[in-house]
Amino acid sequence: MSLQDRLDAFKADFEGTKAPPEVVAIMHRATAELAASGQVQRALGVGAKLPAFNLSDSEDRAVSSADLLAKGPLVITFYRGVWCPYCNLDLQAIEEAAGQMRELGASVIAISPQTPVNSAKSRAQNKLSFPILSDRNGDVAASLGLRFRLPDDLKAVYSKFGIDLPTVNGDPGWTLPMPARYVIGRDGVIAYAEVNADYTRRPDPSELLPTLRRLQQAKAA
Repeated sequence: MSLQDRLDAFKADFEGTKAPPEVVAIMHRATAELAASGQVQRALGVGAKLPAFNLSDSEDRAVSSADLLAKGPLVITFYRGVWCPYCNLDLQAIEEAAGQMRELGASVIAISPQTPVNSAKSRAQNKLSFPILSDRNGDVAASLGLRFRLPDDLKAVYSKFGIDLPTVNGDPGWTLPMPARYVIGRDGVIAYAEVNADYTRRPDPSELLPTLRRLQQAKAA
């Protein structure tokens, strides 16, 4: 089953049996408004330079983009947090493909605005072999054009579901990144980019492999 099939199955069950229609309507409206805002089109894409970053992993160790790129290409997934079931399915799918990505010379990381403690929960819960970095205040996401602020009605819905973003993220701002997937070449240039305002839509990790093969071939040439 593809990643999107898994996401669609979860969405159908959640919206059909677990969430009241008025809650589903608020979620759909917020997604539609974000899509209509044009922010996806303004996010950094292929050919742009990755803004350098220094972040902490789930054990509070410093990790820099420069050190990662010195080893080879870099696969980055931006996701919302441990509380998001769509993100957890996404991370599990990336883990399934992570070995192939490493065979092609790439490092694999995920980035979210949550605290290192919650990143550690994500790694354990999803049995991940790759690090999760904490983007406090969403500054790295903002540098790529991914960060957005939740509308008030969606904040109220999340609160009713027990999702306390200020506590999870250690930031009172109620901001999140749009889900995004990037492949960065050793030169720091974005070779693959996929950004979506709809957090229930994610590209299959296998879609990154042709780009990684191309980068590997270019290095060997």
